[in-house]
Amino acid sequence: MTVMTKSISDFQDEHGRITGWPSDRRRAHQLAILDYLTGLFEPGVSYDQGQVEQILADHSTLEDPSLLLNELVDSDYLATEGGAYWRADGRPGARG
Repeated sequence: MTVMTKSISDFQDEHGRITGWPSDRRRAHQLAILDYLTGLFEPGVSYDQGQVEQILADHSTLEDPSLLLNELVDSDYLATEGGAYWRADGRPGARG
């Protein structure tokens, strides 16, 4: 069985930066973008808010990249506690 992955190319420029945020009707595209952005963060590494915002700003052309941060956290791609952020699938210091 083949799983259909939504392309995010309609929402990227020639440098791979995110240029827009799909409407809620296009949730599958939103999730594909969030999955792509999650790959910019190393599992098991803790980032402060400034680092996260800089990574997102470097990989998007949105006027307000905090939209992406909020979506990453609200959709459980990134976890946060005490001002630190990390990939939800790899908490820093966790033993596997």
